[in-house]
Amino acid sequence: MKIRHRSYYGEKGLLLTLCHCQRVPARSIFSLNRHRFLLYMKSVKPMGGSRYMNTLENIQNSMDLLSKSERKVAEVILASPQTAIHSSIATLAKMANVSEPTVNRFCRRLETKGFPDFKLHLAQSLANGTPYVNRNVEEDDSVAAYTGKIFESTMASLDRVKNNLDIAAINRAVDLLTQAKKISFFGLGSSAAVAHDAMNKFFRFNIPVIYFDDIVMQRMSCMNSSEGDVVVLISHTGRTKSLVELAQLARENDAAVIAITSCDTPLANEATLSLLLDVPEDTDMYMPMVSRIAQLTLIDVLATGFTLRRGAKFRDNLKRVKEALKESRFDKDSLPVNNGD
Repeated sequence: MKIRHRSYYGEKGLLLTLCHCQRVPARSIFSLNRHRFLLYMKSVKPMGGSRYMNTLENIQNSMDLLSKSERKVAEVILASPQTAIHSSIATLAKMANVSEPTVNRFCRRLETKGFPDFKLHLAQSLANGTPYVNRNVEEDDSVAAYTGKIFESTMASLDRVKNNLDIAAINRAVDLLTQAKKISFFGLGSSAAVAHDAMNKFFRFNIPVIYFDDIVMQRMSCMNSSEGDVVVLISHTGRTKSLVELAQLARENDAAVIAITSCDTPLANEATLSLLLDVPEDTDMYMPMVSRIAQLTLIDVLATGFTLRRGAKFRDNLKRVKEALKESRFDKDSLPVNNGD
């Protein structure tokens, strides 16, 4: 059988593993069309009750909790997940230079019933395209190596964010923004740059837009807000006290607060509406803040929704604004020539 769509079929061996672990005839799996296959995959409970099957990420995040011998098993699996799926417990134990009971302990540590159950979850993760990327940049990495890691990690994180977005919450946020009398964008640190980018986008929409990077000015703005105003607060951690206080001030003055942040945070709990971005903490000193890129992308989503919701007449006006900006730029065909004078 020729596998054309690895993104949902996975490799043939992955499906055979699923069939073996679930006692499902292989022929019945291979005959499924895309829709039925995805329904089948969703019918199997993910490891640890997580919304999306991310076994490799669970292993990576659990490394510090594992014993020395269990860590050897983890390293072998992370280095070659495909090989681990097709290996027996004896083979994997030999590859990791540990005993078979150690492999079983490792599997139970990850909330699976044993090695066969662990292989099932690992196969599900790979078949569903779990975005695992080795984010660890080493001091001896070449330019090509760390460039590849950064780009691949960023793309994987954005894919994970997209899969976990609450579309209903985004729709509600667009409703609030399109009906707002005034929109304010506030953030601190790296999130301030995202707030500034949001201001630049929404400023063109012919609606009062406010941005300050000074916390005192932010507080004064929230205190002067009123019903019909929308305050958008951006924070990856969601634990910055100043921003939580801004949310409280804005709501006390009847403004709606949209928080772009992580789940289960003080800021998310204080906001009128939370847009949650499931981005892992950027703990590696060499890595960029992927959370910032995810925030910028979500701002683009909101701006696009705003434009579409306002209708054709609004888009025509936006087009005129864009045309007017062309006068401030050189034409591509008439750039000044540097003669070295």
